[in-house]
Amino acid sequence: MTTFADLGLSPKILKALEKTTLKTPTPIQAQAIPHIMQGADLMGLAQTGTGKTAAFGLPLLHRLLDIGHPPGPKHVRALILAPTRELIGQIKDNFEVFTKGTAVKVTMVVGGASLFKQAQALSKGTDVLVATPGRLIDLLERGDVSLEKCGYLVLDEADHMLDMGFIHSLRKIAKHIPLKRQTLLFSATMPKDIEEIAETYLRNPIRVQVAPPGKPVERISQGVHYIPNGDKARVLEDYLKKHPGEQALVFGRTKHGSEKLMKLLATWGFKVGSIHGNKSQNQRDRTLAEFKAGDLDVLVATDVAARGIDIPTVRHVYNFDMPNVPENYVHRIGRTARAGADGSSISFCAPAEMGELQAIEKLLKKPLPVVGGAPWAADVVAAAPKPGQNRGQRPGRQGGQKQGSTPPAHGQRAGQKPRQNGKPQGGSLAPRRPEGQKRRPD
Repeated sequence: MTTFADLGLSPKILKALEKTTLKTPTPIQAQAIPHIMQGADLMGLAQTGTGKTAAFGLPLLHRLLDIGHPPGPKHVRALILAPTRELIGQIKDNFEVFTKGTAVKVTMVVGGASLFKQAQALSKGTDVLVATPGRLIDLLERGDVSLEKCGYLVLDEADHMLDMGFIHSLRKIAKHIPLKRQTLLFSATMPKDIEEIAETYLRNPIRVQVAPPGKPVERISQGVHYIPNGDKARVLEDYLKKHPGEQALVFGRTKHGSEKLMKLLATWGFKVGSIHGNKSQNQRDRTLAEFKAGDLDVLVATDVAARGIDIPTVRHVYNFDMPNVPENYVHRIGRTARAGADGSSISFCAPAEMGELQAIEKLLKKPLPVVGGAPWAADVVAAAPKPGQNRGQRPGRQGGQKQGSTPPAHGQRAGQKPRQNGKPQGGSLAPRRPEGQKRRPD
């Protein structure tokens, strides 16, 4: 069995690892670390939850330890770019564990926090800067940081950075970094755009792949429940009640819809919180801390906010809204079945979302098992409101059912006002504009 010592890591790093739960390298770590320590550019492909942060972090720190003197004012030796504030925080936390007992300095900069304080933190320079692209550009334009001596560039969750429109930001940042550098790119999927990024920014990269791109963790049981959009909230309530005390992540497509769903679940007695782009960084950090501590059983999140969530106690993932990017399905369900545990994922599919479901099944190369309802008939799909329209609708045909033979709305309780337009009492939870579109990224 390969150990971290076998990989040739510094004794200082090995000593820090002794106090962590990392005992033996994961496949991506065992394959990537030796190449990175030798100075090669590397493209790492691995599904979420496989230990990518340590795969690039440990050998990077090993190389920085050999320098032996602090960086100059405002200078950065290694830059790590990631798409979301939560992921940046997770990377920084891991690096602080890895660097314990060393002189390596780690700094993070993200949107939503004090620009002045971040500039102050960078004034004396840093060995490792972990940043979201938007905030880093702000600091570069102000002259608060210099990348002219940066010898290492890491692009983490590169596929999601492209989904969020960071390609233009990446081009701006790359102009500030010397061509003579080591570049590492990590991604869970390999769309064509990622191949183009690799060709542009990496030199003869080593390719390391430990699982087929897009392949979900095998320990996750997956299913799809066909349900009209207006009935989703009550069906979600039923599922959540089946596993009291077990933590669940619920994914919505928009900030507005996710917040409204969170408030609805709270009125039904669930210990629930939400994270999305309309929340301040302090609010997001506080909600995540409560979820990690077990004070919340349910967390409603958008794709933009949830990419950095790594909570081993999450047992269930519910796709309240189907993701409009099929690769995001893999990332969403990868929030469960972490650290060797089992997990489950159920996706709610309304008629207007059949296209999204088909794209996911094409990516997975297999159909999702049906756990509720029946596939929507073609005429129902054709008549469904298109994205951007109100998706709340009366339950029409489900399979071969006629319009007039639809059973009573699921979960309608005694004394509850009848539904209007298929919406649950309290208003529609229909998606608006997907978060991350037509807004400046972090």
